[in-house]
Amino acid sequence: MESSMPRETGMARGPAAAMAASVRDGSLAPTETVGTALDRIAAGNRKTNAFVVVRSAKARADALALEQRSDLDVLPLAGVPIAIEHNIAVEGESTLAGSAATDTAVVAADHPVVRRLRAAGAVVVGLTAVSELGLWSTTESEGRISRNPWNSARSTGGASGGAAAAVAAGLVPVAHGNDLLGSVRIPAACCGVFGIKPGRHTVPAEVGVDSWSGMVEKGVLATTVGDAALALSVLAARPDLAELDPPGRLRIGLAIAPPSRLFRVDRHWTAAARTAASAAVAAGHLVESTTLPYGESIISVGLRWLAFAAREAVTLVRPEALQPRTRRHLALGRLIQRLRLIRPAQVDRVEARLLEFFERYDVVITPTLAAPPPRARAWHTLGWLANVVTSARYSPFTPLWNMVGWPAASIPMGMHPGSKTPVAAQLAAPPGGESTLLRLSAQLESIHPWKRTVID
Repeated sequence: MESSMPRETGMARGPAAAMAASVRDGSLAPTETVGTALDRIAAGNRKTNAFVVVRSAKARADALALEQRSDLDVLPLAGVPIAIEHNIAVEGESTLAGSAATDTAVVAADHPVVRRLRAAGAVVVGLTAVSELGLWSTTESEGRISRNPWNSARSTGGASGGAAAAVAAGLVPVAHGNDLLGSVRIPAACCGVFGIKPGRHTVPAEVGVDSWSGMVEKGVLATTVGDAALALSVLAARPDLAELDPPGRLRIGLAIAPPSRLFRVDRHWTAAARTAASAAVAAGHLVESTTLPYGESIISVGLRWLAFAAREAVTLVRPEALQPRTRRHLALGRLIQRLRLIRPAQVDRVEARLLEFFERYDVVITPTLAAPPPRARAWHTLGWLANVVTSARYSPFTPLWNMVGWPAASIPMGMHPGSKTPVAAQLAAPPGGESTLLRLSAQLESIHPWKRTVID
C-alpha cells in the first residue's frame, strides 16, 4: 500500500493483521482505527442493517484506554475494530439474541471470547444482527431486515447475517459469529467472506444450557484467511492457528452430492466446489471425487434443532413475544422431548461412518450452499414450514459438522451470475483439523483470490 494513501481510506480499511501491525509500530493509533470504523458504520449500516447496536462512545473510550496500555506493541489484535454477534455477553450491553422475548437487562461481564479479544487489543465497535435465538438461516426481526451487501434484494443468510454483512460491506475487517447448523458458514457464503467454525472444545462456547449439547461453536468471519486465522488463534488461545505455512500434501475428497435426493444443487454452487478442488490440485494436493456418508444425519439434525431449542428457551422472560415461526418451532421441540426421540446412538452411527471415511481423506470439499440466498424479506412473519423449507433447500450441506462437532469453513469461489451474489466451497476436517483447514484455505486464497469487500 502506498504511503501517500490517506489513513482514513488506507491502512484503517485494510486487513486486520496489517492494521494491528501499524498500531504496534506506532504508525496508527487505536483511536484512528476505531474512529474510522465508526464513521464507516455510521455511513454504511443503513444499507445492510448489519449492526443493531453501535458502541460509538464506549468504543472510542476503549480505544483511548488501549492507547495507554504498556503492552500495546505486542498485542496481536492491537486497535482492530471488531463486531460481536448480539447473542453473547458484552459488558454493559444487553444480549437480546434477535428476540423481543429475551431479557433486556445489561450484563455485568464479558463472555470469555470477548475477554480474550479485548485482552488481545481488539475494540468492540458494535453488536450485529442475528435471527431470533439464532434459529433461522435468514436474518430479520420486526422492522429490520439485514440485506446482502452485494445485492440488497437478497438475504445475508443467517443466523450470523449481521456479522457477514458487516465484514462484506467493509464496516469492520473481522466479526465474531455463533455457528449452529451453519450459522457462520451460511452467511459467509452468502456475503462472500471467509468463515470458519472450529471443532468442539477449541473455543469456549458457553451459550445457554449446554451450547445445544455441543452443537454451537464460536466462529470467525473475515475478509481474508489470514485475518480469520489470527482472530481464531486469539479465541482459542492457540497462537499456532495464526501460522499459515502450506500443509503437506493432503488427500482431499470432492463430495458434491447433497445429503438427500430431495435436495437439488444449483450448478453454480457445484462449480464453486469444483473450482476449490481445482485450486487444491494446483497446490499439489491429491483430489478425487467421492460421496460423503450422510446416512440419517438430516433427520438426526432436525430432531436436535427442534428439541434443543425448546430446552434452551425455558429461560425466556417473555415467551409470548416470540415470533410465530419460533413459537411453533419450540412447540414441536417440546413434543420431540416428550416422545424421547433424541438418542446418542444417532450421532454415534454418523460419526463412526465419518471416521471411516476420513481414514482415506484429510479434508472434504463440498458446496457450502445448494442455491443463492433467499430474497430479503420479512421471513419472520411467515409460517414455520415456509422458513424450514426455504432453509433446507439452500443450506443442506452445513449442519452435519455441527452435529458431530468437527471443524468446517466456507471460502469464496466466485459470483453467481443470476443472483449477483457470491458462491463458495465448504471445507471440513476431522477433530483437530482447524490448522489444516486454515492452511489449505490460505493456499486456495492465493490461487483463487476474491474481491474482499463490496467497496474494494
